[in-house]
Amino acid sequence: MQQIRSYPVPHGSVGLWWLGQNGFIFKTPEGTLVSTDLYLTNSCAELYSGIGISLDRQVPVLIPPEDLEVDVFCCTHNHVDHTDPVTIRHLRHKDTMQFVGPHPSCGVFAAEGVESGRIIPAWPDCEHEFREVRLHGTFALPTDDTDLNHMGFVLAFHKGPRVYITGDTDYSDLLASAAKHKPDVVITCINGGFNNLSHWEAAQLVGKIQPKAAIPCHYDMFADNGVDPAQFRASLTLQAPDVRYTQMTHGEPLLLSF
Repeated sequence: MQQIRSYPVPHGSVGLWWLGQNGFIFKTPEGTLVSTDLYLTNSCAELYSGIGISLDRQVPVLIPPEDLEVDVFCCTHNHVDHTDPVTIRHLRHKDTMQFVGPHPSCGVFAAEGVESGRIIPAWPDCEHEFREVRLHGTFALPTDDTDLNHMGFVLAFHKGPRVYITGDTDYSDLLASAAKHKPDVVITCINGGFNNLSHWEAAQLVGKIQPKAAIPCHYDMFADNGVDPAQFRASLTLQAPDVRYTQMTHGEPLLLSF
């Protein structure tokens, strides 16, 4: 967390860290920190230990929940690896964060002690502003009937890049409606399991949106729900050859500037 706080971000850019699955932290030149879907425990393995597949986390917890300091804590939907009650429960800085997500996620925020004034409901096509960051809600197709309120986000950073995060989603032509926000970067799930986008479907979506770069995610956390990201790179070469493939390393900063 100290490394993120001290990392310099030039004007016109945004810093980005991947903490696994769909968990990211963005930093603006002004120092505002926005996170998405931070899963900082091993609660899935404990909660679903009897279902017969491995949900033990394969990625180290790079920031314990107690150490997390962000200004805006966003969740795309209510699955535990995206809105993790245990992560939220142990945040020491809940009194200084804004919590954003669809209504089921807002229910988790409230149940874990977040005061109502810090909870901001979100939905596809909503728009919220946080200092120099503008958040647009985007469409996502739910992957099962345990949560029918999936969404994605386009984060627009003042005089910097626009980033579209698909969240968990099945394929639909409506996903390409995010193109109206003119994202420079698409961050997309590629695992294909449990009705999420496959690497081929993700590349097809990127080809329709035509950003400058595409970053794969949601393939790394669980042994029984993974895929080789090289397959996404190959699919991208075939379906969106003008889009730059970018693969991130957990915990290592990436500076986005276009």
